[in-house]
Amino acid sequence: MASQKSAAISTKRGSFHFDAKWIFIIAIIAFLLVFQVLPLIYLLVRSFFPEGHFSLEAFARIYSYALNWTALKNTIITGGAAMIFGVLIAFPLAWLVGRTNMYGKNFFRTLFVMTYMVPPYVGAMAWLRLLNPNAGILNKFLMDLFHLAEAPFNIYTLGGLTWVLTSFYYPYAFITISRAMEKMDPSLEEAARISGASPLRTLFTVTLPLMMPSIVAAALLVFVAAISCYGIPSIVGAPGQIHTVTTRIIDYVYIGNQEGITDSTVLAVFLMALALIVLYVSNIPLKRQYITVSGKSTRPNIVDLGKWRWVATLGVTLFAIVVVVIPFATVFATSFTMNMGKPLTLDNMTFKYWNTIFSRKAIISSTQNSITAAFLAATFGLLVSCVMAYLLKRTNVKGRHIPDFLITVGSGTPSVVIALALIMTMSGKFGINIYNTMAIMVIAYMIKYMLMGMRSVVSAFSQISPSLEEAAQISGSGWVRRFKDIIIPLILPSIVAGWFLIFMPCFYELTMSTLLYSADTKTLGVELYTYQTYHSQQTASALASAILIVVMTMNILLNKLTKGKFSI
Repeated sequence: MASQKSAAISTKRGSFHFDAKWIFIIAIIAFLLVFQVLPLIYLLVRSFFPEGHFSLEAFARIYSYALNWTALKNTIITGGAAMIFGVLIAFPLAWLVGRTNMYGKNFFRTLFVMTYMVPPYVGAMAWLRLLNPNAGILNKFLMDLFHLAEAPFNIYTLGGLTWVLTSFYYPYAFITISRAMEKMDPSLEEAARISGASPLRTLFTVTLPLMMPSIVAAALLVFVAAISCYGIPSIVGAPGQIHTVTTRIIDYVYIGNQEGITDSTVLAVFLMALALIVLYVSNIPLKRQYITVSGKSTRPNIVDLGKWRWVATLGVTLFAIVVVVIPFATVFATSFTMNMGKPLTLDNMTFKYWNTIFSRKAIISSTQNSITAAFLAATFGLLVSCVMAYLLKRTNVKGRHIPDFLITVGSGTPSVVIALALIMTMSGKFGINIYNTMAIMVIAYMIKYMLMGMRSVVSAFSQISPSLEEAAQISGSGWVRRFKDIIIPLILPSIVAGWFLIFMPCFYELTMSTLLYSADTKTLGVELYTYQTYHSQQTASALASAILIVVMTMNILLNKLTKGKFSI
């Protein structure tokens, strides 16, 4: 391949050969070593050497508290339950939307992944309004409808926390399983149908077994996301005294003294180890997946549901209304409600909370900070993504998989662990002091979300034949012109999609921002959480609704800019 032959320095046979691509690899690795590997290793070392010598005293102290054991148990239970229920929801939805002739498939596909675009803590706010045992809108409706003496649901329980986690993390499994279904060789199912198997039997005997590697990978992804979440447990769990590892880590950090930091690192090590084990295990089924994927271009079989078509569509519609429409509508309605103890009517309607979010300086400043941090993280993250995509797909230079591995590990590391590790190492201890600055937030966002953009660009490179560049080179085009005239136009939709995929979660990020922000760098996510917890739920709802509108608008813009090729 022509692009693989370039080098900055070449000498005679057997002498040293320097490849210019190593400069980019070394630069990316250096960045990741300083801002990701060093902090995480230091966090690990610090937990075992709190006073400069090996000691398990911190572990003994932390795990001697019954509250911490309860937090560990709650984390495992809620994460495991969200994983199981998330897959049980996602697989049938992915099959109905992607492999059947159900009505409104494209609409439902967009609707189901909407919660992927939305901050999880917005969902927590919605379900608090719906299932509060004392004044929940849905609880009061069911009590009046069925003449119940007490509320049928209580959001401030382990079950309530599990439900909110499931409803906002099942899209992770839905997206993963849907993409795998699109790549699966349809001839395997065709063979089963020709042999006389019904659509349902084909689903359970062929489709489901072939999809199992992707299902396992999707399940583990949901598990890591659920155990790493801070927003939902802090909003839903705190009133019911339901603690998780993430909320306990934040509690210890807020203590402020040396012992608090040490104790938080011990809990962070548990969360980091659990996430990395899951990340490693998830790669095993993913490697097996390619055995069942055809190398040729395929179009998935569409199953005719026949008389069940309307039944399936109705069932999916009811699910969408309960899980997506009602919660978001509740948040939106709350933003206009003057007295939350009364239903929204014209007499109980006000626009003052919307006026507040557009006029209060603190909110405007936080919005500007979020846009700035997200823009910088997305831009720098995408530059790294483009370089990595080119190195992975257009070169055979040694060492190119090292930064790819490190970026993957960073994405799989819980947000609270990344933030805590950066706090401990980027405060001047190793000659770099960016604590309480915008830079530390941008770096944290890049470490956590850069993989999302990189995968988008790498996928685009995989679909471009190298022969196009080789033909241009034979015609006399230089590397710059080939890149400008061939590569950029072909992968531009993926570049735009990759930028948005990094920008959007950074824009409303809460977990890392909670630990890293200062008075001058407070973000929108922190501002919203503060209003919801301490000030005005109506103002928080107005701010959440504004975020929803912005995110959905950006998704529509992404779809338009990429001519329908990409959307969330």
